Amino acid sequence: PTDAQDVATKNYLENTWLSSSDKANITALAGISGLSTLASNQTNVNTVATNISSVNTVATNITKVVAVADDLAEAVSTPKTYTWQGLKTWTKESGFVKNKKKKLKIVAIDFGIKKNILRYFSDYDCEVKVVPCKLSYKEILKLKPHGIFLSNGPGDPAATGRYAIKTVQELIKSNLPIFGICLGHQILALSLNAKTKKMKIGHRGANHPVKNLITDKVEITSQNHGFEIVKESLNKNIIVTHKSLFDNCIEGIKLKNKPVFSVQYHPESNPGPQDSHYLFSEFIKEVKKYAKKKRH
Repeated sequence: PTDAQDVATKNYLENTWLSSSDKANITALAGISGLSTLASNQTNVNTVATNISSVNTVATNITKVVAVADDLAEAVSTPKTYTWQGLKTWTKESGFVKNKKKKLKIVAIDFGIKKNILRYFSDYDCEVKVVPCKLSYKEILKLKPHGIFLSNGPGDPAATGRYAIKTVQELIKSNLPIFGICLGHQILALSLNAKTKKMKIGHRGANHPVKNLITDKVEITSQNHGFEIVKESLNKNIIVTHKSLFDNCIEGIKLKNKPVFSVQYHPESNPGPQDSHYLFSEFIKEVKKYAKKKRH
C-alpha cells in the first residue's frame, strides 16, 4: 500500500466506532457513495463492512473520497442567484414575520449558508441576494450591494479558496463592508494572504467561551469548525479581535483600514447562545455608512 493508504487505514481503524472485534472484520464497500456522504459532513469515516477482503481497498476508497470531497462548498452552494424571502427571526409572540422594508442591499456569497443568518439580515431591513460561491466579483458588483456577507460552509477553506480568494480580494478593493462567519472567516483570512490549518481537535457545539479582545468581555458561543487561522501568518494590517478561551485559537479578525471583519463562531445560532448578535449590528452600521455615501 501507498503512504496515503497507510495513513487512511490507520485513521480509519483508530477513529471508527466499531468494537475491536468488529474491526477485525473490516472490508471494502462496493462503492464509495456512503463514505462520500459521511466525509462531506466532516465526520470520521465510520462504516461497517462485511465479508473480509482487503483493508487496503478500504484505504483506497477513503483516499478517493478525500480527493472527491476536497471542495465541499461548491456542492452545497446555490446553483443560481436568488432573493431571500425576507422572513425575520422567530419570536414567541409573532413567529416568523416577513420584512416589508428593504432599505439595504446585501449580497451573501453562499458557501453553505444558514437560513437564520438571512433572517437576521431581514431584522435589519435588508434585501439579501444569495449568490453562488463561484460567481465572479464583477457579477457581484453589478448587483450594486451596500455590503457583502461571506457565509459559513463545510470543508477545507484552502480548497474553496482556489476560486474564492480572488473574488474576495477584489471585493475588498471596492471598499464595500464585508462580514464573514465560519468558513467565510477563513476565506477572508486567506484573501488577506494568511494561512489556515486543520485543527487537532475541532470546535463543535455550544458553550464555547470566546474573549472579545476589543471590549475585554467574554461571549458564550456556538461553534462548528475543524480548521483555524494560523496566527503567525497574519500581516500587520490585520487585528485579532477574538480568541478562544479553550485553546487560544483565533476567533475573530478585522482590517485596520477598511470595514472588513469576520468571526469563526456562529452569532446567529438559535437555539443557542445569543451573546454575539451585536456583530450583525456592527456590520449593518458600516453598511448604512456605505449606502449613505452612495446616495450623495
